[in-house]
Amino acid sequence: MKARTIALLSDALARAVADGLLVTATYPLGATLATPRERSHGDLASNLALVLAKSEKKSPRDVAAILAARLPKPGGDIEQIEVAGPGFLNITLSSGFWYRQLAAFDVDPALGIKQADPGRRVQVEFVSANPTGPLTVGHGRNAVLGDSVARVLEAVGHAVEREYYFNNAGRQMKVLGASVEARYREARGRESAFPEDGYQGAYITEIGRQLAEKHGDELLEGVHSAFRDAAEVAIFADIRTTLDRLAIGFDQYFNEDTLYSSGAVEQTLKDLESLGLVERREGAVWLLGERVGLAKDRVLVKSSGEPAYRLPDIAYHRNKIARGYDEIVDVLGADHIDESREVRAALLALGHPADIVRPVIYQFVTLTRHGEQVKMSTRRAEYVTLDDLVEEVGVDAVRFFFLSRKSDTHLEFDLELAKKQSTDNPVYYVQYAHARISNLNARLKVEGVLPPEEGVSASDLSVLVEPEELELIKSLVAYPQIVAGAAAELEPHRVVFYLHELAATLHRFYNEHRLLGDEQAARLRARLVLLRVVQRVLRHGLGLLGVGAPERM
Repeated sequence: MKARTIALLSDALARAVADGLLVTATYPLGATLATPRERSHGDLASNLALVLAKSEKKSPRDVAAILAARLPKPGGDIEQIEVAGPGFLNITLSSGFWYRQLAAFDVDPALGIKQADPGRRVQVEFVSANPTGPLTVGHGRNAVLGDSVARVLEAVGHAVEREYYFNNAGRQMKVLGASVEARYREARGRESAFPEDGYQGAYITEIGRQLAEKHGDELLEGVHSAFRDAAEVAIFADIRTTLDRLAIGFDQYFNEDTLYSSGAVEQTLKDLESLGLVERREGAVWLLGERVGLAKDRVLVKSSGEPAYRLPDIAYHRNKIARGYDEIVDVLGADHIDESREVRAALLALGHPADIVRPVIYQFVTLTRHGEQVKMSTRRAEYVTLDDLVEEVGVDAVRFFFLSRKSDTHLEFDLELAKKQSTDNPVYYVQYAHARISNLNARLKVEGVLPPEEGVSASDLSVLVEPEELELIKSLVAYPQIVAGAAAELEPHRVVFYLHELAATLHRFYNEHRLLGDEQAARLRARLVLLRVVQRVLRHGLGLLGVGAPERM
């Protein structure tokens, strides 16, 4: 919806409240002016009368009638104002308004998307998988979600930096090294005690075999870091290759080791202790929950002397804040909800602006095949890797399906549906809408019909009077709001939902109306302008998801 028109109507409603006709003198909280879900309810609807009714001691419909009388009279942008239901104000905008919006979209490279606070520095940290094995399906949802969050933030003008927290310290890396050593010894024909909780899988065996070929018996005696180092290098190289397949890259890789070598972890603990926020007991160091707003005390340093994961995480976020970002986005699995709260509570207690840290929590993924769940066990190496998934269904399907649900809801990934080359498959359905327009343009070109040059007038578009045509225009004009909302709320699934609805509207239009052989030249030209903008929006939206927009299918 054009922001100027919404602002005009919103101001008119505010003046109606303040002009003395009502008891209330200020515009109340909870009043909205927005696009209704039901098309039959007009183009804009306000609940203002319902919010005011109690203080006015009038029925909502009576209040709505007073407000309606103070709005601009029908004509110009407004076609109709209706008091509906219990007291809603439903406002229908004129066809001329919509034609002007379409004409403006046709010549606007930004498709109406506003650059809100351009230059705002936002860091998005995502994936950050430990280099202990291949990326799994769960990592995949994190990767695609984080990348698309970054894309929608860039679309509204923010300066985005993508970061991968390279966690190569701690117990899991020791276990990884011991697992590789056991496979190395086996490859040299020696007895080996495989760690009880070791990492299994062909990739561990292969790394051990390569070390055996390179070093022979050289590593059989003594303690060597070669096992851990070789595993880290090999596994992270595979991780980067997988991410490259998905067109996901990073501006920076942050090594956890630097938090220890720089003294940042030690300093963070000292600062917490100096503020009286920690307590030493039972051989461990505890963060005092009550003093930082948490329900329970949390271990910062274990009785073994090893820092618990939350301590370096606090130090890491202090480092992020010191780098001067306006906003810090952490893409985290549902098992990290408590950790995120603890880190932000500690940051706040240390005097840092913890509110700039925004977690995006995602739930886990279940794979299904023919209605049956595909069982996975990460520790036993019985899982579908992200590479396996990409190989089976393709990059576009992987990315689209991972974004097809709100991040904090469980995602059931239907493998057979994702592979279908039919409109049952949601990514195919949207991509086909884009390809369908390309195909139409190619066929018309053969007949000597080309779309008009950009810059048509609203009057040129006034022949678009069919319901499907107006619905398409209204859908297009909503796109900037969709992108702005996705960026503000860090919810790229909104773009997926929007594109599916836009594709459905396009398919309905295409099925209802003849374009090839249309003898009304003015109408055909206007329709080609409409389809040009539809195609541009489809292509732009798919780009925000990292999904291709094919010309043919």
